[in-house]
Amino acid sequence: MSETVSEEVRVNGITDGVIWKELLKFSAPLLVGNLFQQLYNTVDSIVVGNFVGSDALAAVGSSMVIINMLIGLFMGISAGAGVLVSQYYGAKDERGVQGTMHTGLMSMFYCGIIITILGIVAAPWIVRAIGTPPQVEELSVLYLRIFFLGSIPLVIYNMGAGLLRAVGDSKRPLYFLIVACITNIVLDLVLVVVFHLGVAGVAIATGVAQAVSAILVMYVLMHDDDIYRVHLKKLKVQKNYLMSIIRIGLPSGIQQSVISFSNIIVQSKINLFGAAAMAGYSAYNKVDTFIMLPFMSIGLASTTFVGQNIGAKKWQRVKKSANTSILMSSAVTIVLSALVFLFGTNLIGLFTQEPEVIDYGHTMLLWMAPFYVLCCFTNICSGIIRGAGEATIPMFIMVGNYCVVRIIWLTIMTRFFHSIDIVFAGYPVTWLTAAVIMAIYYKKGNWLSKYTEGEKLPD
Repeated sequence: MSETVSEEVRVNGITDGVIWKELLKFSAPLLVGNLFQQLYNTVDSIVVGNFVGSDALAAVGSSMVIINMLIGLFMGISAGAGVLVSQYYGAKDERGVQGTMHTGLMSMFYCGIIITILGIVAAPWIVRAIGTPPQVEELSVLYLRIFFLGSIPLVIYNMGAGLLRAVGDSKRPLYFLIVACITNIVLDLVLVVVFHLGVAGVAIATGVAQAVSAILVMYVLMHDDDIYRVHLKKLKVQKNYLMSIIRIGLPSGIQQSVISFSNIIVQSKINLFGAAAMAGYSAYNKVDTFIMLPFMSIGLASTTFVGQNIGAKKWQRVKKSANTSILMSSAVTIVLSALVFLFGTNLIGLFTQEPEVIDYGHTMLLWMAPFYVLCCFTNICSGIIRGAGEATIPMFIMVGNYCVVRIIWLTIMTRFFHSIDIVFAGYPVTWLTAAVIMAIYYKKGNWLSKYTEGEKLPD
C-alpha cells in the first residue's frame, strides 16, 4: 500500500467503538434493509397467490431458484470487492479503495449484460430442465424473461450497497430499499389488481423498483465527499484489482450459485408432487427467508468488522467481533425458530387459503424450524472468515455439504421413499454436517494467523 489519506479522518466505530453496540448499530439497518429486499418477491407471491391463483404462485416460486443460481455467481464479485474495500478503508489506503470501487462497479455492469442475455435466451430450456409442470411452464418463462431485463440495475445496486456497507454505511442502502419496496408494492397492486397483468405485472414492478434503488445508490456514491467517491471518468476495470476481487469473490460466487443449483435439484424433486407441493414450498420459502435474515445480516456485518479491523491491525478486536457475532446471531435465531414453529402455519396462510398448499408448507416448517441455529452458525463463520480474505475454504465446506451431500441424500433416499418428508429432511441433515466441519476450521484454521504473521493486504 503506497498511498494513504491524511491524518484527519472521521472516527470509525467499527475499529474503535464498543463491539456489541457497534455490531448491533451496523447490523440493524442491514436486517431492516434485507427485510425490505425480501419484500420484493414476498409481495409478488402474496399478490399473485391471492389475486391470480396457485399456478401463478408456483411459477413465481420455481422461477426464483433459477434466478438465484444465475445471479449468485456474479454477486460473489460484489462480496469480494466489499471485503477488499473494508480492508483498505480500515488501513486508510485511498488508492486501494478507489481502484477497487471503480473496478467493482464496472465489472458488475458487464456482468449485468451477461445475465440479461443468458436469462432471456435460456429461460425456456431452464424451466423445462427442472421439470416444471406444463400448466406452470409458460408463466415461469414469462416471469424469468421480464425479471432478467432488470439485471443490470439489480447487480449495480447490490455492488453499490455492498461497497457502502464495506466503509461502514449500512443506513442509506436501507433507505434506498424502503423507497424501492414501496415502489414495488404500489406497482404490484396497480399492474395486477387494476390492469390484470398477472405474473408479468409483478415482474415489471420488481424491475422498475430495482432500477430506482440502483439510481439512488449511484447518486450517493458519486456525490459523497470521502475517499470512496465514484467518478465516472475512473470507471474502468483495472487488472490488479480485478484479480484480487476475483480471488476473494469467485469462491463466494461459486458457493452461492452452486448452492442455488442444489435448490434447483430440490425444486425438481418437489415438482414431482404437483403444483400444490410447489406452491406450499414456495410459500414456506418466504417464511424461511425471514428467519434467516437476522443471521445473514449479522454475517454481512461481521465481514465488514473483520475486514476493517484487519486493515487496522487490531487482532484482538477481530476475534472479539467474530465471537460476538456468533453469540448474537445464535440467540436471535433460536427465538425466531421457536416463534415460527408455533405460529408458522398462520404465516403460510398469508400466501394462500388452499388447505393442501398450507399442509405442504406446514410439513416443511416442522422439518426446518428446530435446526436453523446450525445454518446460522455456518453462515456467520463463513462471513467472518471471508472478511479475512479467505473465501475458498468456506466455499468448499458449504458447497460440499449444501450441494454435494444434499444431492447424494436426495438421489439415494428418494429411490427408496417416495415422500416429500425425505426431500425436506435433506436440509437439516446437511446443515448439521456443514456446521461440524465449519466449527473445526474456525477453531483450527489459519484464516487470521496469515495476517498476524506478516502477510500484507492485496496491492
